[in-house]
Amino acid sequence: MIVNTTRFGQIEVSQEHVILFPQGLIGFETCRHWVILPDAANPDVAWLQSVSQGQVALPIMSPRKLEIDYRVNVSRRQLTPISMHASDRVFIMTVISKTGRTLTTNLRSPLVINMTRRLACQVVTDDAQPLALPLTISTPETATVRMAA
Repeated sequence: MIVNTTRFGQIEVSQEHVILFPQGLIGFETCRHWVILPDAANPDVAWLQSVSQGQVALPIMSPRKLEIDYRVNVSRRQLTPISMHASDRVFIMTVISKTGRTLTTNLRSPLVINMTRRLACQVVTDDAQPLALPLTISTPETATVRMAA
């Protein structure tokens, strides 16, 4: 299928790469079908691109780039939409936001992506994780994401 995006132009997407968020995302409840696209300038960042709304693309990253021992504590009920089984490949990602001139990521509302079933959901934890952890994006030569000092 062809997806017209404002950030990446016209892209061809195979149906097998589409990820379904049955409940949408916080603030994007009507966007249910997404694809993950790499960021050519930074291998630590990817883009969650809406298939239905080409103007909607969210930068995402693995929280383990910031906190090696990052854990998500959620109820089984929150994971029901993604039909998770022990043998499934599951990734946890967080959305990167910009507030003023500061980049942040929300460790309290991660995305749980069941790559095996191509299903995902955004969960909200009760953990003592920051809602807006400041980040710095390094230069293209080092191409990594780091916590701001």
